[in-house]
Amino acid sequence: MQSSRASRDGAANPTINEIRDQIERILSSGEFHAPDRGRRFLEFIVEETLSGRADYLKAYTIAQEVFARDTSFDAQNDPVVRIEAGRIRRALERYYLVAGHADSIVVTIPKGGYVPSFDYAEGACGAAVQAVSTPSPPPERDPTKPAPAPTRSSPARYRRWIWYGIAVSAAIIGIIGFLDAPRLSVTSPRPLSSSAVSSDGTQPRIMVEPFQNVPGKAASVDIAQGLTDEIVGQLTKFKEIVVIAPRTQQELQAAEGPWFALQGSVRLEADKMRLIARLIRHADGAVIWADDYDADLGERNLLEVETDVAQRIATTIAQPYGIAFQPYVSKIAKPDSGDWEAYTCTLSYYAYRAELDPQMHTAVRDCLKEAIRRLPTNSTYWALLSLIYLDEVRFQYQLRAQPSPRPLELAADAAKRAVDLDPQNARALQALMLASFFSNNVDAALRAGAAAYAINPNDTEVAGEYGFRLAMSGKWDTGCELISGAISRNPGPRGYYEVGMALCAYMRGDNQAAELWARMADLKYNPMHHLVLLAILGSSGKLDEARSEQDWLQTNAPVLMENIRKEVALRLRRAVDQERFLDGLRASGIAIPPADGMIGSQ
Repeated sequence: MQSSRASRDGAANPTINEIRDQIERILSSGEFHAPDRGRRFLEFIVEETLSGRADYLKAYTIAQEVFARDTSFDAQNDPVVRIEAGRIRRALERYYLVAGHADSIVVTIPKGGYVPSFDYAEGACGAAVQAVSTPSPPPERDPTKPAPAPTRSSPARYRRWIWYGIAVSAAIIGIIGFLDAPRLSVTSPRPLSSSAVSSDGTQPRIMVEPFQNVPGKAASVDIAQGLTDEIVGQLTKFKEIVVIAPRTQQELQAAEGPWFALQGSVRLEADKMRLIARLIRHADGAVIWADDYDADLGERNLLEVETDVAQRIATTIAQPYGIAFQPYVSKIAKPDSGDWEAYTCTLSYYAYRAELDPQMHTAVRDCLKEAIRRLPTNSTYWALLSLIYLDEVRFQYQLRAQPSPRPLELAADAAKRAVDLDPQNARALQALMLASFFSNNVDAALRAGAAAYAINPNDTEVAGEYGFRLAMSGKWDTGCELISGAISRNPGPRGYYEVGMALCAYMRGDNQAAELWARMADLKYNPMHHLVLLAILGSSGKLDEARSEQDWLQTNAPVLMENIRKEVALRLRRAVDQERFLDGLRASGIAIPPADGMIGSQ
């Protein structure tokens, strides 16, 4: 019998045979959602690790062995290994959530590398371990004291994070995105040089304090300074918040609006670096976010590490749907003076957009109109107003709200105003991209999207929406990669990007993956998502399930069913893609009207 091995902390690890049995159990489960190359990826990294070759598990090696890349492979320009690793992490997390919650062996791929980890689940013990010793019961715990926190690798922590994700997002893919993203949170900043900053005292401020070096080594001093500078540079690419230099306590007391302090420390031991960062809310001193990041400087270039860490922190703090836009963060005492109430419109917008709540739409639209009346030169408010007008076009069957007169024209005008006020505002360019796309000006849309993405690729809302427009205009490969990346990092609109991945799979003929993605999308209220699922089911020949989707659509969105071709053409811009999608609907039994007068081109 294979003997049990001991981990560095003294706990027993699963045997090789137990691990192989667990991998076979995972791969044979219908709840392990991974394509063939993802399965090859998992098998390869597991076998390499079990064979003692974990040190060779680098992106370059995996790209050649699993993805048939040649010797010219460059991980910086070709993220295929990183993307696939993220997918397998999510697939494993889903498997343990749905089917493997009682399994005795937990397999994970820790973030930051490709070497898998194998642990016994909490309370589980392999046969080989039981033959060696019988663990003693845990000591009695004083009920008046808090329970000790599990270690980073503890399966207990692993599973608590999963259920925490359920409570927060109430959707499996929300959990997956949260767990796979760098364990940091989210918001959106703006540089001090922006033309709109001077006119707006309402935006939240983030004061980036110089990162501290621990325990004071010269090398870590340089790293701490470099990280501070890099984080400031990455944060200032966002526009919803303002990044400020360190201030005195008196200056901070006099400042209007909400503000936060970003603090951090760097510890260097040999080639191992650990960064610890936290965000402090000034109003009450609460730590509203904290996390750490580890890197091996013996394996990676220092500048690359600094850039990577800074981008992750900036994305966490500054993208939409994140820290500054969470309800618990906004519970701050308002200043006696100032006009920062306009900032609550931004908070309300992202709260509305995260759920696409029809009841909030009109109130948020009116709030943004009032914010612009008070602060007419704020580019971001104009951009958000454009986006909420546009929702009346693209989500009309879900919102069921009283639309504005000529909402598409209003959206386009607001987007142009936003870009005129600040041409470097990625959110403004995102709004212009969407308004142009739905106005059937695809070339202008993609130009705006490319400009937005170039300004701030760390903004997952920009990257995801740009990916959507690329895919829907026929550039499926490039667009789908961007959508996939947005899902891996973005805790934003529930089920929104998943339907994009469903279309990506459908267009490449993978109906099984398409259906899985579609069922992870927002199917509770969104009729367009039901329409995508209906096309997939029709194409797969699942007519009984297709009839159920038809019934739902006829009951909840009868007008959509009367305008199917028009709505499809509004989104899929190539006639060949429209017909491919409509073929699935026809196969489900839907009668499609002729194409006379419909928009779209080859």
